[in-house]
Amino acid sequence: MKFFIINSFRLMVYVAYLATLLVGFVLAYYNGVVHKGAFMQEVFNIGGTLGQILTMVFFAVGGWVIASVVAGLIVTLLDIRDDINDRLPDARKAD
Repeated sequence: MKFFIINSFRLMVYVAYLATLLVGFVLAYYNGVVHKGAFMQEVFNIGGTLGQILTMVFFAVGGWVIASVVAGLIVTLLDIRDDINDRLPDARKAD
């Protein structure tokens, strides 16, 4: 049973990572191609093809960073929960 629980947690991290990456790439495409780099035009006053490319790179890298943070937080919280569960029987024996 422990095998399935561990692998389901691993699957949860993979799904969260890939879903966040996908959202980042969709935002990169949407802002870079559909809106023709309007983000870079408004924020940094860089227009044209360079603005489109920089917008796509900005949102793609941003999505990757956010996906890494989300996956790291999930793993950290699961590790903390696992450590607490490992120590609970010791606390019960001390009484």
